Amino acid sequence: MAVLVGRGFPFQTCSSTPFSSQSKNFLIPSLGVRYSFLQARTETTRRYAQTVVQAQQRPTWLPGLEPPPYLDGTLPGDFGFDPLGLGEDPESLRWYVQAELVHARFAMAGIAGILLTDLLRVTGLSKIPVWFEAGAVKYEFANTQTLFIVQLILMGFVETKRYMDFVSPGSQAQEGSFFGLEASLEGLEPGYPGGPLLNPLGLAKDIKNSHDWKLKEIKNGRLAMVAMLGIFVQASVTHVGPIDNLVEHLTNPWHKTIIQTIANSSS
Repeated sequence: MAVLVGRGFPFQTCSSTPFSSQSKNFLIPSLGVRYSFLQARTETTRRYAQTVVQAQQRPTWLPGLEPPPYLDGTLPGDFGFDPLGLGEDPESLRWYVQAELVHARFAMAGIAGILLTDLLRVTGLSKIPVWFEAGAVKYEFANTQTLFIVQLILMGFVETKRYMDFVSPGSQAQEGSFFGLEASLEGLEPGYPGGPLLNPLGLAKDIKNSHDWKLKEIKNGRLAMVAMLGIFVQASVTHVGPIDNLVEHLTNPWHKTIIQTIANSSS
């Protein structure tokens, strides 16, 4: 049985049986190839289904949750979490993204500082006070009031520059905007300064195509914020540093846990 396909392609079955669901292989003599119609259709359907499933399986903070439309997955670390709808306004969302990024970086720096100084103190390598008492220590090279004023000036200057760059992106990278040190900072985009001072390893120079680096940073920053909250609660309950708590837990792992500690503190 010969069939005309398209414009002059003779199409003939390999057997004398009429076309059915069991007839898989067909011969196109003018092309000299064998084509499996049902297999190709099945493969196309399977690929389409995989594409649809992958589109529907976007990672969210709660599996199966439909994220709000303004969180479309383009932001680094966007898992659709906004139960209060704070990011519905685009300008507010832009500000919250920068605020979270700054808090994440402060938390990562704080966690590193607390753990390092606590480790030096517990091992006896230094007589550094526990982190929540460090602010009350009198330093010989300057008094507390002087240190506080210096901190206000330095942090106020940096935060003002950051806010000005947020309001007017790129304005703080213009020549003469930072005492001639603009090239040393080399701002990449709001929230991501670079240069040899703030990006000595040269990571993520192409900031527009550095989604993976941004995702890793915000994930580590969120973990650090949760860890910082845990250290705050831990210090309030146990009145010692995190390394002390870890050592105590390792001495008796089955009875020195967070459950027993909270239970004993409340009794």
